[in-house]
Amino acid sequence: MASVALSSHSRFFSPRLCAFQKSSKTPVFQSIRHPIPCKYTSNLGFLEFASSTVSRRSMKSFLRADDSDSSVIDLKEDSQINENKSEGGTALKNLSNLKALIKVYKKAILDGDEKTVSEIEAMICIIEKEKNELVQKVDALSADITSGKDKYLRLKADFDNCRKRSDKERLTLTSVAQEEVIGSLLHMVDNFERAKQQIRPETEKEKKIDTSYQGIYKQFVEIMRSMQVAVVPTVGKPFDPSRHEAIAREESQEFKEGIIIQEVRRGFLIGNRLLRPAMVKVSAGPGRKKTFTTTEKSTGQPTAAFD
Repeated sequence: MASVALSSHSRFFSPRLCAFQKSSKTPVFQSIRHPIPCKYTSNLGFLEFASSTVSRRSMKSFLRADDSDSSVIDLKEDSQINENKSEGGTALKNLSNLKALIKVYKKAILDGDEKTVSEIEAMICIIEKEKNELVQKVDALSADITSGKDKYLRLKADFDNCRKRSDKERLTLTSVAQEEVIGSLLHMVDNFERAKQQIRPETEKEKKIDTSYQGIYKQFVEIMRSMQVAVVPTVGKPFDPSRHEAIAREESQEFKEGIIIQEVRRGFLIGNRLLRPAMVKVSAGPGRKKTFTTTEKSTGQPTAAFD
């Protein structure tokens, strides 16, 4: 049995056999199982001395010598780990490096290399810490995006409301300015109306002057109409307190109660808004028979322009 083991050992590790033969200590042969599967054999004979044991690093050196390809890979992995550690312990950037790290970690556990195990565990802790920091950053960025989106929607709604409010205020301001300008010109309309009622041209020259005035008044009326200015209806219409201003109530055989019987001063509208209410007299209904004369509306071309 000893000769068989010795011959097997001499076939694989003849240099070590010579070195062991020079030792003065009695060798003891023991058959153990290889800690990691080897492509050459699964059972090898090792020499064990009574005074000392083979160190773990010697076992690791033996395993690397037994499998040269695995040794090259392990050296690359150790170099990668040292490089990552020298750069501040940053995490591995791709899945292949992570798989290699796990492989080295498993091998270190099997070899009992506590230093390598502790280094890899420290690196895993660093990776976990960096992962948690990245998760927190992603959550913070997601919250910022959501908050920014909500803020954008609020600002957009505020801008739309502000624009609508500005447009409305602009239209209101334009309308108010227009009403003020037109309202200041209504007195001119009243003067033209009174002049038409009082002046009775007799000579040819007076008729020409009256025609000129009426032509100017007609142009003025056309401008007012282009600005959507209209006359408030009065005589024969029901009294409307929102458009009419009653200055008297009189009995009338011609009109029913509540109907306007006379216009004292014209009222005007601009669009649907009231510029000036019309001053009128309202019928109080039929009473004693009484001759009643209504003041007719002034006739002529300018008045017809508003009607």
